[in-house]
Amino acid sequence: MIVENQDEVLAFLSEAANWPGAPAGNIERIDTHGAAVFLLGDRALKLKRAVKFPYMDFSTAERRRAMCEAEVRINRRTAPTLYHDVVPVTRSADGGLHLGGDSVAVDWLVDMARFDQDTLFDRLAQRHALTQPLMTELADEIAVFHGAAERTPGHGGLEDMRATVEVNHRQLHDYFDVVFPRDDVERLTRQTLDELTRHADDIELRRTGGFMRHCHGDLHLRNICLFEDKPTLFDGIEFFDLFTETDVLYDLAFLLMDLIHRDLPDLANVVLNRYAARTGDIDGLALMPFYLSVRASVRAHVNATMSSTQDDAAIADEERAEARRYLDLALEFLRPQPARLIAVGGLSGSGKSTVAQAVAPEFGLAPGALVIRSDVTRKLYLGEEPETPLPPEAYTPEINNVVYGMLYEKAASALKAGRTVIIDAVFARAGERDAVARVAQASGVPFQGVWLTAPEEVLADRVGRRGKDASDATVDVVRRQTGYELGVVNWATVDASGDQSRTTARTLDVLNAEK
Repeated sequence: MIVENQDEVLAFLSEAANWPGAPAGNIERIDTHGAAVFLLGDRALKLKRAVKFPYMDFSTAERRRAMCEAEVRINRRTAPTLYHDVVPVTRSADGGLHLGGDSVAVDWLVDMARFDQDTLFDRLAQRHALTQPLMTELADEIAVFHGAAERTPGHGGLEDMRATVEVNHRQLHDYFDVVFPRDDVERLTRQTLDELTRHADDIELRRTGGFMRHCHGDLHLRNICLFEDKPTLFDGIEFFDLFTETDVLYDLAFLLMDLIHRDLPDLANVVLNRYAARTGDIDGLALMPFYLSVRASVRAHVNATMSSTQDDAAIADEERAEARRYLDLALEFLRPQPARLIAVGGLSGSGKSTVAQAVAPEFGLAPGALVIRSDVTRKLYLGEEPETPLPPEAYTPEINNVVYGMLYEKAASALKAGRTVIIDAVFARAGERDAVARVAQASGVPFQGVWLTAPEEVLADRVGRRGKDASDATVDVVRRQTGYELGVVNWATVDASGDQSRTTARTLDVLNAEK
């Protein structure tokens, strides 16, 4: 609720003449329930609204100052050049308002660099402009951020998650029949609490194991932009610790859920796979269906609440329909999916990585199979970035054995967590192919092996035309590989000599036929 009239400050900020050194032009204004943002030239000024909710207290000027300072401090972790400083709106002796200065402060602002609103990731999604390379870069940014974030073992554990679930479901119950079918809400409540009980030990192990950290808290596409030519997380929550001091995977789940809700599961799969590769956080993926469901159910009640505040009947109907879609998604995330292990092998240039990534969203729990790629595993094992070229000595038989062993170990962990796994590697030796099948057998899941083939000249041409990639294969490597003694390859063979879409379709046919 609003507890203080800020009309004078809002009017002051709406006049360009009151911005020292500002260029001529019209001020743009963006309003949310917690802030008003004013845009002019290359500058943005954000005024926190004088509101007080159970989770958001901006009720006094001094409180707003503290929250502005916290916002700048917190968001400089991911956007240091986007967040400039905190500036006061002051009142001089003659009663006039000024931006900055040493007079008495009547309110406080976050001073930011302005960025092109069309670079917001939700807008890029609407224009179908989000790409796999861009989402890979985003996943890298999130992994680095989470890795450096402060550990917060006092929050984010079982009791905090139980409180989130119970409060959320009470709010869903408020919209029985008006927005949500009663049976669906009761079924979601029952299944969510069952999952919470089933994973109680897992959540507490992550709390004590350092996975509860000071995260972003609101990590969806609208809070990510392209700034200075890289994906940038901004507008992290500063006003309520329970929203931000949480499991890193619960933080990530908001982004994945948002992508899936927007019918972009392939990009959600890219983010999950890159994040898991960079962090090694595979065991925790057992919690991902639960975390995704909670994120979707929270959005369901938020949209239901928004529908109840709308005067426009058409907009209210849209909000109710959106709320029901989120509820359906929350239930879908909890629907069991059997795990399996898939291996995609073939010589360099056969398209293993492209095919593995293309088919991954089709299998297993949302957002699809975990792809474990030998090239990326090797680079990270040797302490290099995934796309950094390695010297020939990084490919000795001894290192190869270590890398394949890591592939099997990661796959076993992911299978135990309930994920379907796709291992992408050459698998040129019969022993390697036998070993990966044994991983599936030991894990009690079905195994499917796919072998991609193409003529030598096709392989060499593809490798020769590669751009930046985790694979270090060259045309000479392809020539050597075609001389390998492969032995009997008893995996399903797929002709990969055509274009990517055809090879992907053939691979899907094989994998679906063998279900």
